[in-house]
Parts: sequence; structure tokens; C-alpha cells
Amino acid sequence: MFARAIRARPLDHWPVGRQNGRTGVCGTSRARNRSAGAEKNELKPWRKEQYCIPPQANAACVCQMEEVLDVYTRPYDPRYPQVCLDETSKQLVSETRVPLPAGPGQIERYDYEYERQGVCSLFMCFEPLSGWRHVTVSAHRAKQDFAHVLRALVDVHYPEAEKIVLVLDNLNTQDFSALYETFEPEEAWRIRKQLELHYTPQHGSWLNRAEIELAVLTGQCLERRIGEESLLRQEVAAWEAERNAQQVRVNWRFTTQDARIKLKRLYPVLEHVGADNSGQLAEDVR
Repeated sequence: MFARAIRARPLDHWPVGRQNGRTGVCGTSRARNRSAGAEKNELKPWRKEQYCIPPQANAACVCQMEEVLDVYTRPYDPRYPQVCLDETSKQLVSETRVPLPAGPGQIERYDYEYERQGVCSLFMCFEPLSGWRHVTVSAHRAKQDFAHVLRALVDVHYPEAEKIVLVLDNLNTQDFSALYETFEPEEAWRIRKQLELHYTPQHGSWLNRAEIELAVLTGQCLERRIGEESLLRQEVAAWEAERNAQQVRVNWRFTTQDARIKLKRLYPVLEHVGADNSGQLAEDVR
């Protein structure tokens, strides 16, 4: 008998280059025991995400958290504007080669090589109830820069306000001592008495609503290479003008009641005194 000739099958180009269960250049794929009908978006144990983890059962943390949440329940009052202040940094990066523009069927391409041109700080002042924001771009991050941002709030942006309710993070450069390190005592106190300060708890910066606006600024304006401080100022000013014209607000819905339920683990566990002991304590006080 003659064996039947075995013909080679045509190459299927679709799976070429795929790697099953092997490490590639830009990622990994590992075979796992999956149950029948398992969802594709189930938890992947090798993935990690960065979080701001607050301390457990910490009275100082919950005290400042409830203070900020109480501020957010106040109605809008132009005499007492609620302003959230936060800051971020932007690495100035310039191109070393001319990027290739986009064309039909081809996205824009730029070289992986770049040149660092320094770092700028951005201070975000955001009034969520009115939909106003202002971004100050500074060449460096120091207490003096923070002090000038506070003076601009008092003298330029809210000169008619009786008091500015200010929410900001626990950062080493953001305290009122910066005023006395920058201005004469009379000027420092004049600015200080116009501000009602409320700090977010440590590892609780998510309570600062200016952080939400900074995330929007980063996604819409800063996630690209900008090589000059002057260009950064222009781009940020254009973004700010458009957002202010639209009066984009933040619909904050998280309340103190929600915190006491969803974040119960952050609250200290109290050991209640029995009725007999409490009576004895009351007798001792008398």
C-alpha cells in the first residue's frame, strides 16, 4: 500500500506573532485554571494599583474627614466662597527629532528620545459650586509660591468676600507660616484673617475636589510633551478659559452618613462603659 501524501496546510496569518503563556516584550500572558463561564474581567492577581490608603481606626483622620464633608454641605454664598486648592507638577519635555505627522491610515509618530527642560508646579484653585477655576504656573515649588497664590485669592479673585473657605491637603509647603516667610507681618496677618482653613486628613487627599479638576487638566491638556514654560502657560490658560466659560461644576454626593457606613473601618472602636461603672464614674466626679 502506498501511504497518502501529507500536504502542508496554508499558513493562517491571524495568530502569527501571538504568544500564549509566554513573556513578550510589552506584556505577559499566563495560563490559569479558569472555571467554566468565568468572566473575562475577573480579578487578575498579578496586577497592582496605587492607592491612597488611610490609617485604620484613627480619630484624627475621621475628624478631619468629617470636617471637610461638613464644609461641602454648605450652600453657595458669594460672601463665603468655598475654594479647593491643590497642586501638581509637570515635567517639561522637548523633542529631539521632528515628529512625523498623521496621514491616511497612519497615526502621528514621534521619537522615543526626548530632552528634559525642567519641572513646573501648577496650583489649582477651584470653586466647585460656581464652576470657576484658576491655575497658577510656577517655575518652582516653594512656600513663597503658595503664599502668592493665597494673596491672589484674597486680593484678585475674591476681593469682596468676607471670608474664603479654603480646603487643601496636608502638604509641607501649604500652611500659613508661608505667609510670614514671604510678606511683612502686617501683610501676612491681613491675608490670614480672610481665610478659613480646612485640611484634608493625611492619606485622604481624595476629599479635595480640586484633585478631580487636576485629573481633568492632566487628561485634556498635560498628557503630551511640552518643552517650554511659556507654552505650558498658554495651553493651561486656554483650557481654563474654556472650562470657566462652560461653568463645569462637581456634583459631590459623598456625605458624612456615607462615610460612617462605607468607611466604618477608619473609625475607632469604642469600649462602652457598663451602666454600673458609668454610675460609679459619675459619683466620683461629684
